[in-house]
Amino acid sequence: MKVQLNLLQVPNSMKNTINRKIDQSHGRLYYALLDIWVLVLRSIRHITKNPDQLLGSTIQPIMFMLLFRYVFGGAINTGGVSYVNFLVAGILVQTLAFGALTTSLSVATDIKRGIVDRFRSLPILNSAVITGHVVADLVRNFISSIVLIITALFIGFRPEADVREWVMIFALALLFTFSVSWIAAIMGLLAKSVESVQWMGFFFVFPLTFASAAFVPTDSMPWFLRVFAENQPITHIIEAIRALMVGTSIGNHGWISLVWCVSSLVISIPITAYLFRKRSM
Repeated sequence: MKVQLNLLQVPNSMKNTINRKIDQSHGRLYYALLDIWVLVLRSIRHITKNPDQLLGSTIQPIMFMLLFRYVFGGAINTGGVSYVNFLVAGILVQTLAFGALTTSLSVATDIKRGIVDRFRSLPILNSAVITGHVVADLVRNFISSIVLIITALFIGFRPEADVREWVMIFALALLFTFSVSWIAAIMGLLAKSVESVQWMGFFFVFPLTFASAAFVPTDSMPWFLRVFAENQPITHIIEAIRALMVGTSIGNHGWISLVWCVSSLVISIPITAYLFRKRSM
């Protein structure tokens, strides 16, 4: 009777999770995947019910692309590559980086509203709460990327990538988004308020995206800034995607990008789990 009353007090999407107290015929892995799936669907529904999030993560990068393409593009020398072809990879990675910060806002909002405490009272996998936000941001950023690339085609972007290279581009882009989203989750757990999350993300992403090869070649920068720009991870990711798009040599950028993304995941996921457990104590 007690379990039945609990089931009446939670959304339908959570009833299968609570039913594990009654039905133990499945293993822990099944219920862990079920928890993650239910909370991923919850976060994705936020996108459909609040399209402003998707519009905000799409309109801003399009405005940046139009600004650099038509205002600054004529004054920037990119060698043998047209500026619009040079620009798209940088705008894409910048969009993914800022878009991944939505995870920190979502986590901080759930904590502030007490939603995380409600989830803790249920017999679910704790990490599923964070994973739901991270995977939903992958979906949101994938949609934003498609819209951005289609817009770029209308303003003169002419990629030379074949199908295999496009698969590699999106695989690297999603891996990068996934890694930044877990870092953003750490910010959301550490932040004292939703407002503080915004400036934390700004100070993390802004210097890495603008002091990079996103908008101008690094050899045009002063030497001290060039050293930083050429050796920071976002530049390697941009150069790898740009090389795949325009048909130039990818060099070591691909391997360095993969190592950075995987290393970031190996470090940030355990830290996120630790901070989440610490908040529940």
